[in-house]
Amino acid sequence: MVGIKDVAKRAGVSIGTVSNVVNRPHVVAVATRNRVLSVIEELGYVRDESARQLRAGRSRIMGLLVLDLGNPFFVDVARGAEQAAHAEGLNIITCNSGQRSDLEASYLAMFAEQRVRGVLLSPVGTSGEALRAFRRSGTPYVFVDRKAPTSEASSVAVDDIAGGALAARHLLETGHRRIAFVNGPAILAQCRDREQGVRTALTDSGAELTVLEAIGLDVSSGRDAGARLLGTSPRPTAVFCANDLLALGVLQAMVGAGVRIPEEMAIVGYDDIEFAGAAAVPLTSVRQPAQRLGRTAAELLLNETADTTAEHQAVVFTPELVVRESTRVRR
Repeated sequence: MVGIKDVAKRAGVSIGTVSNVVNRPHVVAVATRNRVLSVIEELGYVRDESARQLRAGRSRIMGLLVLDLGNPFFVDVARGAEQAAHAEGLNIITCNSGQRSDLEASYLAMFAEQRVRGVLLSPVGTSGEALRAFRRSGTPYVFVDRKAPTSEASSVAVDDIAGGALAARHLLETGHRRIAFVNGPAILAQCRDREQGVRTALTDSGAELTVLEAIGLDVSSGRDAGARLLGTSPRPTAVFCANDLLALGVLQAMVGAGVRIPEEMAIVGYDDIEFAGAAAVPLTSVRQPAQRLGRTAAELLLNETADTTAEHQAVVFTPELVVRESTRVRR
């Protein structure tokens, strides 16, 4: 790699002059500055930003680690976080754990090694060794789309218990008494909370609940769950899915089998991603303010890194039900 010494030698100036051209060009004479810039372009020199930040003791990079970048919900979370970071002149490195604890550990270790300003974290779990090791690094972090398990960190989340109950009550109010819940991996707190909300809402309702756990939280897992639902007898008349991608997969399976939506099967998703309203049968969904989640989490992290005495906060947003054709009763 070309270093600052190489540039200084080729340009016939001191290392300090090259540093000034890169960091404080206004203090260098125009002729000298142009000569150094010409050499920089010729040699392809790129300054060592990590070393510069290490000397300054303050990184301009924030980390964002999410569960699944294949889910548009987390893409919107990232957009919100970027808005807050860019407003403060910072950049974000976004990483995808794919709901795998080993990848989560690897990325957290990388963030600690790179001395990032802080990390926005949507963890696979909250009590694993990876998170304990990361805490020891002293890097500030904020949970996003997850309530903090203790007061050790700030968090920004949606009340998923309320969201699950909202979906279940909607199905009860539209006359359904055989209801299925297609959940994601039980290791995820969001999935557990949404199921708890469903069960709470159905208590004493007389409704029959069938719970299926999908392998993942994607469309393929939803199609598999839909195929399983098609084989049940008596078949549920409504299904609530732990996220929109699962719901879209179930919808595909039902439409492919000739099941009429919502007359024979009502479907509710969760997140209200852009594709929910654009589906072949527009999907009823529990809306999470994804961009606001990311933006608020980044703002909390920026505040805590600027003021180390700031108290941790737990911000919880209220979900909203968006009713569309997949559950709308036709009269």
